[in-house]
Amino acid sequence: MGGTNPYIGEAEYTLPDQKYTITFANTGVKVEVDPDCLPYGHNGLPGSILDIALGHGIDIDHACGGVCACSTCHVFVREGMTACNPASEDEEDMLDNAPHLMMGKSRLACQCVPDGTRDIVVEVPDWNRNLVKEVHS
Repeated sequence: MGGTNPYIGEAEYTLPDQKYTITFANTGVKVEVDPDCLPYGHNGLPGSILDIALGHGIDIDHACGGVCACSTCHVFVREGMTACNPASEDEEDMLDNAPHLMMGKSRLACQCVPDGTRDIVVEVPDWNRNLVKEVHS
């Protein structure tokens, strides 16, 4: 789906200029992010946790297509939050609708863009994984 949300302001973020890793803690998958390969797709901000996860086959539910219009891509940044862009007011408004918020750790994967200054550890909550797969014939 992807695209932009005309009802919110543009998020401020800095793309990385060096390689770094994102570890998806509950899956055991560790991804090396190469800034020359960003963006991987068209869901979420370029270089966002959602963009990187989907680009490496890690499913994170994102009902709105990654345009900060829902809270289904809620994740916990367990390590490396200081390397991520600050949450915008629009993201914080959406997070108000997310279950099980953790102060200082909850982010929307579509809006959280690491800058590459340190490695990141992310947890995708069990209740936030879309296990349904559509098969087109």
